[in-house]
Amino acid sequence: MSPALRSSRARAQLTLKEPPASVGAKPGGTIARLDLQFNPSTLELRKTTEWRRSPSRMAGQSALPEFVGSGPRELSLEVFLDATATHDNSVEQAVEKLMKACVPTPASLGRKKPASPWVRFEWGTARTTSFDGVLSSLSVSYTLFDVDGKPLRATCALSIEEASVDPPGQNPTSGARTARSTHTVVAGDSLALLAWREYGDATAWRVIAEANGIDDPMALVPGTELVVPGLRDAGDEEER
Repeated sequence: MSPALRSSRARAQLTLKEPPASVGAKPGGTIARLDLQFNPSTLELRKTTEWRRSPSRMAGQSALPEFVGSGPRELSLEVFLDATATHDNSVEQAVEKLMKACVPTPASLGRKKPASPWVRFEWGTARTTSFDGVLSSLSVSYTLFDVDGKPLRATCALSIEEASVDPPGQNPTSGARTARSTHTVVAGDSLALLAWREYGDATAWRVIAEANGIDDPMALVPGTELVVPGLRDAGDEEER
């Protein structure tokens, strides 16, 4: 490979942004940016779909599955950090940037709506792996230390779960963002998952809980029909 091609090689980076101030809004300003020293050797991209199937009494037959919805994309990668050839002589500063993505930002705490930063992985012109998301897991393995115990090398395994979605709150029949809809509980359902599908925000599950008088969000009985408020209804209930 020629020197010209090596110098033009795209470098991957992770950007931490202020979480949206409201459901459906865009992320805020940049909090931190980590330019990766080494491009990842592997990227694992996952996406799930959810189906509902009613039991069939006919032996040897199964009911047709009903499409419920698709889950968010999840990107997993490893970030290798090496401070042996840098002036910082430690990887802790880079690790601290990643750790910021796991705790609420001061601005979100000030709004009394704690939320961790949104994370975006970007690498050249790649699109399928470049999306706004939240850090769902992070583990750091230190592999080399200085004589004083300072970590010099680390491998960080992280997973980013997609948080950007199409405008939430759409009612499939009316298309109205303010209309209420209903949902029949199936095995494996949770209020957080339902809030994610409807509003694009899993933390908005309390709105659904209040609308249905649910005290224990973990005790959902399959077959129960829940009322799901629209975005405007949800806002009105929060103001009361």
